[in-house]
This record gives sequence, structure tokens and C-alpha cells, in this order.
Amino acid sequence: MFSRPQARVVSLGLFGAGAAAIYLFLPDKSRHAPTVDDASLAPCHFTRATLTSSGPSGPNTKLLVLTVPGFSKPKHASQLAPIWASTKTGECFSGSKNIPKGEVGRWLHSKKIGDQVEFRGPLSTWAWKEDTWDEVVLISGGTGITPFYQLLHSTFSKGDNNSKTRFTLLHSSPTPSELPPPAILDPLRSYAAAYPEKFALHLFVDSRDGDAPTNLPPLQVSRIGKPAIQHSLRLKPLPWWRIFSTAQTSDNTPRRTLFLVCGPEPMINAIAGPYGRNFSQGPVGGVLGELGYSSNEVRKL
Repeated sequence: MFSRPQARVVSLGLFGAGAAAIYLFLPDKSRHAPTVDDASLAPCHFTRATLTSSGPSGPNTKLLVLTVPGFSKPKHASQLAPIWASTKTGECFSGSKNIPKGEVGRWLHSKKIGDQVEFRGPLSTWAWKEDTWDEVVLISGGTGITPFYQLLHSTFSKGDNNSKTRFTLLHSSPTPSELPPPAILDPLRSYAAAYPEKFALHLFVDSRDGDAPTNLPPLQVSRIGKPAIQHSLRLKPLPWWRIFSTAQTSDNTPRRTLFLVCGPEPMINAIAGPYGRNFSQGPVGGVLGELGYSSNEVRKL
């Protein structure tokens, strides 16, 4: 789920033809779009969905499943195929955290199986183009893993992956018990095992305190910082006899690199610098700024 504060809506973090969002309606007279019961999903109106599953996925966190009507498939589904594919034929997954004074989280956590919610979208905010990048590093914290899971799922779940892009996911949670639930983490681990040359998964925790789930992958007890980001690029050092040569090895040729960062605002600030005014991207700061990456290579979600 995107971390940007929304007064009356919450993004489910769907990621496909671009970074996109589906917004849930919170009961309030201030909404400016009608509810339509016989039309395909669109940003201009709300569509009703039913909460069919809601279970804990960590302290104060739930994984929600919304079943959407069959007729709600977007008219231009070919442009949003990764998004629609990730809904599993009418089921839309969302991670939600209940935090103190968090209006959206408290509202979602109060919903019971069978309750209806209203949502609209997708609203595309950034265009993802296959094979535009050689290297994509995804850095997430908390429920910020949601859009990255859906990007990776649409890339690797088909079983015949021909993408030329190499992905690395660096995800951080406060404790092992607050890591993503198996419904998200297990497929990612499977993709990393099946495509080791195209996808690497690294999990970080601030501490090992609390009840840890069983069968966890290796964890790094630290924050995601400069060493982890540099290591994620997996560039091999030049052999000693090539150090003074002007020619580069194939492993060190310039690569088109993209960093996507999604999570709590303090984490985004530390990794990529704060958002600009009105949640524009703003200049690149933080660790990525120190490493010399430009606004063309960094996107804050």
C-alpha cells in the first residue's frame, strides 16, 4: 500500500502497466464520484466489492481479499494486463496496517467478512516498460512491498520468463514477526529460487525480538543502507591485471539502472530523499543521492 496520506481513499498498490492505484471509498459526504453497479472498473466512478477474506499477517497488520464483480474488468484490459492478472480472476489483495490515529487502517480493520467496500481506479501514475532497464532495485518497508510483489508476480509467474531485466528486492521490517505474510513472501522466494540470475531477494529486520515465524529465509539484522544497495547491483570487481587497463570487462559495462522505493516516509527520506511539494518526486537525496543517482534513475512510490 502506498504510504502517501490520503484523506478519504487508500491505494491498494496495484502495479502493472505503470505504478497504479485503486482507491477505496471511506464513508464521507465529500466524495466526488458516483457509485455504478453495471460498468467496468474506471477512475471516474466507484465499484462495489465484497470483503471475502481478512486475516492477520503480523502485529496490527491484515491481508485483505476483495472479490470484485465479473463485469468490472477494465475496458482496455490489454493496457492493464499485469494489474488485472494480479487480481486472480476477480480477487484483489491488499495489505493494511492499523496504526494509532490512522483513519484508513482503522476503517479497513473494522470490516467483517461479507462487508462491502467501494473503490475506483486504476489511476496510472508512472509507466513501466518491459526491458527498458538492465537492473531494477526495489527497496521497500512494511506494506510498501505490495506494488513490488505485483510487479515481480506479473514478471515471473508465467513460467516462461524472457525478461532481460535483473531484479533485486531489498525489504525491511522491524521484526521477523512483521515480515510479509506467506501469501506474499513464499511466491517471491520461489521466484528467487527458480530465476537466480534474474531475481534476488534480501530481507532485513531491525532486530530479532518477538515471536519469529518458522521456516524463514536468511535475515540481515540491519537497516537497508549504502553497503546493501551497492551489493544489490552485484557488479564483479575487475581482476588485478585489468585495473590499469582502459577496457572494461562485460560485468562492469554501464548498465541502465532504476531504483524504486516504497514504504514509510522516514525510510523513503533516508534512501532517496523526501518528496517534493504536493508529493512530487523532489530531488534525489539520502543514500541514493550520495551514490550519485539522478532523478531519471530513482522513483519514489
